[in-house]
Amino acid sequence: MAHQSLYRVHRPATFADVVGQEQVTKPLEEAAKSKKIGHAYLFSGSRGLGKTSVARIFASAIGCTENDLYEVDAASNNSVEDIRALTEGVYTLPFQSPYKVYILDEVHMLSKGAWNAFLKTLEEPPAHAVFILATTELEKVPETVQSRCQVFEFKKPTRAVLARMIAAVAKKEGFVLASDAAELVAMLAGGSYRDALSVLQRVFSGVEGKSLSREVVEAATGAPRREQVHALISALAMTDRNKALTAIEQAAKAGVDMKLFLELVLETLRATLLMRYAPDLRASLQSELGADDFAALETFAKEKGITPAALLAFLNAADRIRYAPIPALPLELAVLELFPE
Repeated sequence: MAHQSLYRVHRPATFADVVGQEQVTKPLEEAAKSKKIGHAYLFSGSRGLGKTSVARIFASAIGCTENDLYEVDAASNNSVEDIRALTEGVYTLPFQSPYKVYILDEVHMLSKGAWNAFLKTLEEPPAHAVFILATTELEKVPETVQSRCQVFEFKKPTRAVLARMIAAVAKKEGFVLASDAAELVAMLAGGSYRDALSVLQRVFSGVEGKSLSREVVEAATGAPRREQVHALISALAMTDRNKALTAIEQAAKAGVDMKLFLELVLETLRATLLMRYAPDLRASLQSELGADDFAALETFAKEKGITPAALLAFLNAADRIRYAPIPALPLELAVLELFPE
């Protein structure tokens, strides 16, 4: 029997389970408790933030059972005929609930004709109908529709929030995840709860033990190794252009994702500068980085090559890397700009 994905196993079932979206969950919870239910809601935000999960939780909170809950993928049911079929069913009474709830995912994919067919129902729905529209592209939802909905924006979680969630899930699954390993999984997730759990699942399936270090996560995910990042940071610290270019070349030859490599370089440069210029943050940085990483960065922070100019050069590289025909090129250019002679 196939194992369920972590995202399904740990999908939030109540408002209290939802992490980092209080600006959405609190008003919805209050509305459900006070029975002040609107007829249309619009959830916007990037993928993997829990829009559909919160929609299901809200439906449950207002007394809607599975028999009266309808989930529609608007990406594949986006024609006028699809919407007409849906709206015809809206007017029949619920089976056993006070409401019929319709969750329309990726609603921005509806055709212009479908929006027009949907608008009248959205303007004058039957009392028992509640629509929850979810989109990753709010700007593509017509203003006429937005104005008829209560709009809630889901925010990307901070790295710290994601790391805490990842560590908590790992613990529930019987694993011990080092704090710097949780940070790396959070970075690989790119601000998505769903992607964080997908990465974590990949890590679980690729290891034998229950103790997960950063090195284990690097090996399981193919992320750049800390040593590869530190080789470049060390060369920058010593203002050694040759060694810096060699570190970039070796990472590229090893098949490292250069965009992720650059992101880790930026993280390390930032932490090193904070260590030097904001001593009050040292304790939190040590907790976040782990003892070994902290000790290495402490050494880098004492060297003259780690400067705000170095961080800016690689920050500019991050702007260029997306369009670079050779992924290593923006990093090499950053080094040459820092050490032209």
